[in-house]
Amino acid sequence: MASLNVGNLGNLGEYLREQRRTAQLSLRQLADAAGVSNPYLSQIERGLRKPSAEVLQQVAKALRISAETLYVRAGILDEKERDELETRAVILADPSINERQKQVLLQIYDSFRKENAAEAAAATAAAAEAEAEVIAAQADADATAAPAEAAAPDAPSPQS
Repeated sequence: MASLNVGNLGNLGEYLREQRRTAQLSLRQLADAAGVSNPYLSQIERGLRKPSAEVLQQVAKALRISAETLYVRAGILDEKERDELETRAVILADPSINERQKQVLLQIYDSFRKENAAEAAAATAAAAEAEAEVIAAQADADATAAPAEAAAPDAPSPQS
């Protein structure tokens, strides 16, 4: 049967198969652990079905891997969003710091992200402004050159 890989789903299926084999689980064992049917999981692995976020979460839990990684591979989540979620998850899961420390650390993390986003926006705005100035200067130069070209007398054409 020909594979009907839809978008990035083949990549998701290949990744799931690789993770299942690494975990040394059969297709049936993973399907049972995730609470999905064996044929449905097979179709996901072959790129024929697009699973919901809920199914991906169940499969990730059964494989003991990050659901966010599966979301990115399925095109549900952006890579940058995944990185932020994983950072937050790691901070919240760290048993060596208390809840207050976790919250303070997350606040600092958020403030750094906001600061960096503001700097990036300012740099983008400055670059756009500089580009607009270059375009305006070029337009002025073109406007100045146009009257000079119009005032120059036409050279006589050679007569044969």
